Amino acid sequence: MEERKLKSKIDNSFLKLKSYCEAENYKGWDPYDGMNSKVFQALPFKHWDLARLAWIQGFKRSPINFRKLLLVPKEHNAKGVALFLLGYCKLYQLAQSGCEDFGTKEALLNKVKEVTSLLLSLRSKGYSGSCWGYNFDWQARRLFLFEKHTPTVVATCFSVEALLESYEITKDNSVLKETLSAADFVTQDLSRTQHDKGIIFSYSIKDGNNTVINASLLGAKILSYAYKYTKNQEHANLAKQAIIAACDLQEADGSWVYGLLAVQSWKDSFHTGFNLDAIETYQQNTGDFTFQSYIKKGTDYYLEHFFEANGMPKYYHNQTYPIDIHCPAQVIVTLSKLNVFKDNEDLLTQVLDWTVANMQHKKGYFYYQLKKGMSSKISYMRWSNAFMFNAMAHFLLETKPTIHGG
Repeated sequence: MEERKLKSKIDNSFLKLKSYCEAENYKGWDPYDGMNSKVFQALPFKHWDLARLAWIQGFKRSPINFRKLLLVPKEHNAKGVALFLLGYCKLYQLAQSGCEDFGTKEALLNKVKEVTSLLLSLRSKGYSGSCWGYNFDWQARRLFLFEKHTPTVVATCFSVEALLESYEITKDNSVLKETLSAADFVTQDLSRTQHDKGIIFSYSIKDGNNTVINASLLGAKILSYAYKYTKNQEHANLAKQAIIAACDLQEADGSWVYGLLAVQSWKDSFHTGFNLDAIETYQQNTGDFTFQSYIKKGTDYYLEHFFEANGMPKYYHNQTYPIDIHCPAQVIVTLSKLNVFKDNEDLLTQVLDWTVANMQHKKGYFYYQLKKGMSSKISYMRWSNAFMFNAMAHFLLETKPTIHGG
């Protein structure tokens, strides 16, 4: 009875989230979208890196949402749209299994096609292949100004995975062709740096941001998807070099720091999840399973250090706060990709139950972060809602078919 009550709670939570996101047409605010403010754009400070950084961080850290007041519009974010598409693809698969609790096959197929078209329309223009960026200018420390729609390997990888899931459902060859060209973006527009016997891909097209481990692995993930469909051995070889570098950078206990700079030396939950997902995706797409021991060691560390016994997710390996919504979302997706969801279903159910109880608003959206003091309960479409939409769709696909009709 308790299990059925919990499943019903999760179903209702997801339906509220789905209704909220669809009513908003997948548009929303983002923690980093402060420079979209029409007020800020009218000020001379927009030309000063410190002012840009302070403005963005002020929006990101404030528990009070000033976006309406300062004229920040709700917009589509490519990575967020990709996450919604991934979620709809999982719901379509669920409907195929006989469970239409979240939409009929026909209705979900229409959603897949609709969101696919939207995601393709958000591509950045003028590069070697399909690629995606964010819908806002973004100042990364004082080193980089990423102008709106500057493509990144992160946004591109999420988009590629979502569009290929869509292709597997629709068999639309035009979608496949446009998506696979992202491999050219990785090989021709991203820089890469030698690291021992491997390479590290840059985060974006800008030089000097080639120190982020998960970003490099996402580049490898894109190339492994390209290899899966084209059998271009060059793509598989480059992907493997990025995997080799990342595994060389894994510490003896199975952990990874975020990046190679001194200011990037933290260890956090969801980027660990990204790393494991990317290495496993490479293995599945290429048939090269030589990195399994690194996955096993990394997964053990991931589960042992980032989740409390009651399901509460931790951000860092050595401290809990802030509790970020990415953390409970990504563990569901990662363990599903690793095919160990069933082995950890009790933990994942506890994590999701805790998250619904503590981080979901009655309107259906999820909070960004919980802190020791005043938490940010602003609704962010990409960071919070899209990630939870995709994660909960994964959870439902993993659990629903076995209990449908029960």
